[in-house]
Amino acid sequence: MSIHHCLGFCLLLSSTVAMAQEPVAAAPSPIATPVMTHPLPEFPGKEVLLLSVEFPPGAVDPVHRHDAEAFVYVLEGNVIMGVAGGSEVTLGPGDTFHEHPEDLHTVGRNASSRKPARFLAFLIKDAGKPAVIPAD
Repeated sequence: MSIHHCLGFCLLLSSTVAMAQEPVAAAPSPIATPVMTHPLPEFPGKEVLLLSVEFPPGAVDPVHRHDAEAFVYVLEGNVIMGVAGGSEVTLGPGDTFHEHPEDLHTVGRNASSRKPARFLAFLIKDAGKPAVIPAD
């Protein structure tokens, strides 16, 4: 093997090792903004929470639950949703999704790595309890 081939091979090997050691950027998180909270006097101890949720490109939701009846209405982009025991679904503008209080939300991510996604989440929940509960 000539010195040129050997040097070329070493350079290629060192650049490959350097690329393998670069840190992988974490996926961005969704941004939930409360739009409205309203008590439900007809159902003591319950309230409605309306959230605007933005998923930046490539955003991923951690596994969680809501302990609420949760209804999603997609406004923009495409999101992939799923609960334990169910199938993943890809939702686009005008599509809806529902979660029961006992559901474990296992999949929530922006379907695009280049375009944002946005939806409204309407939750009927116990008053004063958090909207998102991390999975155990």
